[in-house]
Parts: sequence; structure tokens; C-alpha cells
Amino acid sequence: MQESIAALTAEITTAELNNPAELDAFRISYLGRKGRLADLFDQLKTVPAEDKRAVGQQLNALKQQAQARFDEAQQAAEATADNAPANPDFDYTLPPVPNALGTRHPLSLVREEMLRIFGRIGFAVAEGPEIEDDWHNFTALNFPENHPARDMQDTFFVESRTGGMVDSADDNSQTHQSTNPQPHLLRTHTSTVQVRVMETEPLPIRRVMPGRVFRNEAISARAHMMFHQVEGIFIDEGVSFADLKQTVYYFVQELFGADINIRFRPSFFPFTEPSAEIDITCLICKGAGCNICKYSGWVEIGGCGMVDPAVLENAKIDPEKYSGYAWGMGIERIAMLKYQIKDLRLFTENDMRFLRQFEAL
Repeated sequence: MQESIAALTAEITTAELNNPAELDAFRISYLGRKGRLADLFDQLKTVPAEDKRAVGQQLNALKQQAQARFDEAQQAAEATADNAPANPDFDYTLPPVPNALGTRHPLSLVREEMLRIFGRIGFAVAEGPEIEDDWHNFTALNFPENHPARDMQDTFFVESRTGGMVDSADDNSQTHQSTNPQPHLLRTHTSTVQVRVMETEPLPIRRVMPGRVFRNEAISARAHMMFHQVEGIFIDEGVSFADLKQTVYYFVQELFGADINIRFRPSFFPFTEPSAEIDITCLICKGAGCNICKYSGWVEIGGCGMVDPAVLENAKIDPEKYSGYAWGMGIERIAMLKYQIKDLRLFTENDMRFLRQFEAL
């Protein structure tokens, strides 16, 4: 130990501290938590009891010496930098470089506009976690275990405690149920927030839920494994499908214009009954037919329906007294229609040429 202290004292005394790099190397090597002084302090426990006091005093003195040398060199370097002459080669008459202003992302623009529209008719915003449990993502929404409807929302599961991600491409959720009694996953829809709101908030409920969702999808011009949704729910006494239709009519015409036509097509969702897809007039061809709308004149923007009584019961809401409607749509799809964007990948590629198109919005 005495030899190590003597050697370290000589190194600290003769170390070169002439520039910031050498200062930083000195600090890390001798004063850092994993430095050589710290190692000697750790070895102090191996010193015989009768010598520990004297050796400890030597180590403390050496540490103070190293700190004083470092502080003195650092102050000298700062004083030299403050007194350094201005760069004589710099032309101070040059005009300044203008600051480049950022732009709002098109998804942010559309999201805020959608929330403003629903806010005008009384919908408050609710948000929830992106990592969810099976109950809120599937079971409470009438997706029983082993139900084939779960395959439509194949997602990414999180292994408990290990922190590892499990891709469910080859394993459906029921497989994870058997190996992990409480699996967690990246949510596949913001309907999970609807469940949390129904479980915790007093009636009536009028909420809109924006957020990011995840599904195991091949990335292409029309699909992505990560996208954004806005969903809404209204539960009260006497709520009917007519109320749902009028809400959708109002939203679509506020967002796209009063001349846009809307239609509802029967569909299936486990959490609503009856269920419908929402179609609007194709904004590209104005209903005449084109390759974007597959020559039908219509494009789908989302799904909707009356909240299934089983979902109300799962949230401890009496389906005999209360009814409600729910709807959901992808923000990317709305943005693609509104701004006539033909490739979904543009939203996440951070191409400045694409983003600068929205400077004036």
C-alpha cells in the first residue's frame, strides 16, 4: 500500500495539465469514482487495523493534493481562455447566419385540429399508457382469450421483469397467456383509454382519446407498425345511433368541408354492436373514381358503433340504464386525405423537403 501511495503521489505531481483533454483525463484517472485513488480507498479495508489510521490520513492528503492540482490548472485554463485575443482573421462585417425556424409536423397539425373540433361539442381529452395489460387492451373490450378477433390486432408483447420485447408474429396472445399470467403489450388501439375512463370516471362520459398505437405490420406506403389514433366515447342515458351519426357528420364536415358526403357501412368490431365503417367522398377525384379510392368514389376514414353491453358490464356500468357510442380513426389516414399524401412512410422519415411544405400551416 505504501508503495502504491508513493507511486501515485509521483504521478499526480508530474502529470501534464496543459489543455482540456489532459485535465479531463486527470480528473477521470485520479478523482473519478472508478479512478485510481478510489481503488486505493477500497483497498484500505485490507490494511491491518493498527495501520489503518495512518494510511487513511495519507490517502486523504493525497486526494486533497490531487484536487488542488486539478482546481489550480482548471482556473489557469479558464483565465487563459478569457484573456485570449479575438480571432484577427474573422470578418465581423459579415451578415449573421439566419436562424432556421422549424415547422409543425402534419400529424400534430391534424391532431390538434381534430381535438379542437370535438372540443367544441363537449369532448374533453383523456390519455393513457402506451404499455398496457391484457385486460384493458383485449378482455375488457370483449376480446375473449383465444378469440380469432385478436389476430386482427397482432402486436408486440413485453416480457415481465426481463425487459425483453417479444414479437408476436408467430405467437398469438393466448400463447403468451399460458407462459405469462399477466402479459403486457404495446397497445393496439386507444380504446384502452376508453376502458380506463369507464372504470374510473363518473357518468355521463364524453371523452376523446388521442395517442400512439402499435401493431405487427409490414411497413409500406399504406401501413406501419406504429401510428396514431383518435378515438371517442359518449355514455349517458338514452344515447342512440342517431346521436353517433350526427357527431360524425359534424366532425367530417368541419374538417373536410360541407360538401363532403358520408356513408356508414355495416361492419364488425368486438366492442360495439351494431358496428359500422365510416366512408367519405374521395377527396382526390371528388367521388368520380380513381386508383386511390379503387374507383368506388369512397374512402374509409374509421370505424364506429354502439358500445357493446358486455363492455359496459366489464366497466361496472348498467347496460339496462346506460348506452353509448364509440368511434375511432387513424390520424395518419386523415392527414393523408387532407393533404393528399400518398406514402405513409413520409410521416416518420424526417425528410426536411417533406416537412417544409407545412411551414405556412
